[in-house]
Amino acid sequence: MSTEFIRFLLTGGVAAAVNLGSRYFFNNFIGFEIAVVVAYILGMITAYVLARLFVFQTSGRSMPSEFKRFAIVNVFSLGLVWTISVVLAVYLFPAMGFSWHTKDVAHFIGVTAPAAASYVGHRAYTFKSVQA
Repeated sequence: MSTEFIRFLLTGGVAAAVNLGSRYFFNNFIGFEIAVVVAYILGMITAYVLARLFVFQTSGRSMPSEFKRFAIVNVFSLGLVWTISVVLAVYLFPAMGFSWHTKDVAHFIGVTAPAAASYVGHRAYTFKSVQA
């Protein structure tokens, strides 16, 4: 495992904590399905800043261009996170009789699921050097 991937996982862990913590907070005001999306956006912003500072080499693109690419990669991840989180929390866990912090467990599983695919996408697209 490369040190770059390890740094990606560590910074992604911080972003995931922001994502999970903010979803928990937002659930006080809005429904779970919408809270997952809003929390994902906050986690994504955190992930971009940390990845740019600590993980990937400079691409040579402007920050807005890089962030746009980062968001494109994350749209696919959001689809996975939302689908996994909602299917587990709303359908699968209740059908299994699992009731211990169902939304928290489902959201945690959803947030962690796309880690490897996100790394590949950001390395090959978001932060790919314009010189390459």
